[in-house]
Amino acid sequence: MKNKFICGIAGLLGLAGTMSAVAQPLTLEDIEKYPLISQVSMSQDGSYLVGLVADPTNDGEEQAAAYWDISGTIDTSKPVLPSAITPSEGKMKFRSATALKKGKSIWLAQQTFTGLTRGCIEGDPTRTTKTFVTKAYLGNEMITKIDDMPAGRNNRCTDFSGGVGIVSTLPKSDSDIMISRVGNSRRTEYYRHNLETSKEKLMLTEKVGESYIIDSLTGEPFGTSDLEFKNGEWTQFVKLLDTDSGKYTLEDALTVEIKDRFVVEVVAPQPGAPGKFFVATDKFSDKVALYVYDMKTDSFSDEPVFAHPDFSVAHPSEGGSTIIRSARDDDFGSVIGFRYLGAAVENYFIDSEFQSIVSGLEQAFDGRRIGLAGYNGDMSRILFTVSDTDYPTAYYLLIDKAQVAAIGSTRPWIAEKEFERTELVYYTARDGLKIPALLTLPKGWTKADGPLPTLIHPHGGPWVRDYASGFNWQVQYFASNGFAVLQPNYRGSVGFGREHWLAGDNEWGQKMQDDKDDGAAWLVNEGIADPDQIAIWGFSYGGFAAMAAVVRPDGPYKCAIPGAGVSNLTRLGNLWGDNRVQRVFQGRTVTGMDPMDNTKKASIPALVIHGDRDVRVPLFHSRDFYNAIKRDQPQSELVVVKDMPHGYPWPEHRRETTEATMDFLKGTCGFTPSAG
Repeated sequence: MKNKFICGIAGLLGLAGTMSAVAQPLTLEDIEKYPLISQVSMSQDGSYLVGLVADPTNDGEEQAAAYWDISGTIDTSKPVLPSAITPSEGKMKFRSATALKKGKSIWLAQQTFTGLTRGCIEGDPTRTTKTFVTKAYLGNEMITKIDDMPAGRNNRCTDFSGGVGIVSTLPKSDSDIMISRVGNSRRTEYYRHNLETSKEKLMLTEKVGESYIIDSLTGEPFGTSDLEFKNGEWTQFVKLLDTDSGKYTLEDALTVEIKDRFVVEVVAPQPGAPGKFFVATDKFSDKVALYVYDMKTDSFSDEPVFAHPDFSVAHPSEGGSTIIRSARDDDFGSVIGFRYLGAAVENYFIDSEFQSIVSGLEQAFDGRRIGLAGYNGDMSRILFTVSDTDYPTAYYLLIDKAQVAAIGSTRPWIAEKEFERTELVYYTARDGLKIPALLTLPKGWTKADGPLPTLIHPHGGPWVRDYASGFNWQVQYFASNGFAVLQPNYRGSVGFGREHWLAGDNEWGQKMQDDKDDGAAWLVNEGIADPDQIAIWGFSYGGFAAMAAVVRPDGPYKCAIPGAGVSNLTRLGNLWGDNRVQRVFQGRTVTGMDPMDNTKKASIPALVIHGDRDVRVPLFHSRDFYNAIKRDQPQSELVVVKDMPHGYPWPEHRRETTEATMDFLKGTCGFTPSAG
């Protein structure tokens, strides 16, 4: 069966440029399948890859572990096939993979759980909770064995909190890595794990309100961030390691009161400059910029090291690390580039070799987005990805910086089709605030074809944002089936400046909602949206926005599709009671128009969708809202999805929710898309 499967995927891996793409609508069968290949990563020495593949033992209905030996000569004329495949066993299903060194790899697997969580996750610790547990496994060379990892000292909460996290692969160590676990009382513990012996040494345990700042290259802590109540206010105190004394010293210039909500994040030590650190902050400008902080003078550099006029730089709490550091043998740890939050998380390389490699690959792959997923010390093996908003991710190897070998496409059956690229656009809200948004249209559509049925699709959070980076299967499903889809980065979204972020404070269902409605009006004025065929569709906070649209008067929408939405702001605040960061940093801003207080004003029907294993937003939010509006809006529906958490992780969830949404749009809402 394995050999038959490997031969079968060889013809499906989907090399760029080898097939003629056509514009066809996505089907439910297209989107419900597991990726043919995903989560591919490369070992530290570049000798092997690991990843997930559609399970060959059950026709791809689950995911299996795969291992590629790339240590020898590689035939670049054909895709590189897995050397070994190991299916999931029992109830535990593989969900992620990471290649390490010494032939070893870490695998995370998940299964459903119903019982007492005893305070390890969100929700009532005294009541039975339907959720999931995640376990970590260690695979050996060729994954002939995949065994449980040690559980650590206080492991009760670890499985509820995502298993283990890889803090650092410790590139300078032959056999050790640094991992983290969430132990009892949700305190994070850090261990040094030996891959040869599986023995572990506890290195650090965080205290309540404290988090360590750890160098991802060395695994060494160089600072702490402490949250304390002082002088009547919650304050974030940052301490940095003085290498001369070996002690942590309080840095007044990095101290901020939480109510002021400045971003101040220490990113990494500055190479070759003891006592100096890269810090991402918006204390000196509207956008987050990168500065050098000198702990000896308690001061920032006069000018930022890196800044962008229109976007914030990436930082640990949004978009990942600001700086890109080298893992090459000859300049290990040196800064080779920076990241900022443009239409996507963009890399800006200052290193000529990396820039040349990326530019050459972009040219070879028709300008699509190139991601460097891993490389070994001498750069003889580089794992990279090719992706775009109109193209599912594909994995490739660059060999000796001269030859390219295909590993495979995540969804080759989708790569055969053509889609319109998602564009970053701007429109003006009614109070003058400029709103960035992502717009996706059906392939080949022009205004001469007439206005389109339209979906306003706000993101969750709300303190995140949407990116135009990879292939968004939900957005492209509806766009390819004849809808215009607008994803507004409404006020309260991050990455577009402090003013834009703070403008959402206490405006839930009010000015934040105006931004979605104004996006719909802009599309009508542009000749894109049919004013009689506009719906709002969102998940999590986006679900709240869809609920708010149901009860707001004079809205532009014919109907609403809220998924896992928050309907009761008061009860949301109560659930945040044990999380000090949420309560202090964000909780005080969560006020505005509460949908549950206004259900008698319901003026449009809603398809309310919620998973029965959602602990982030409990099911009662959707059930209570549906029960309150169904009398006045009898065409409304409630869909409770079995075994679904706060997201759409598995094929059956993708199919059930998408099918229900399309049926509702075409049936109850009366939309008439031109495709599908």
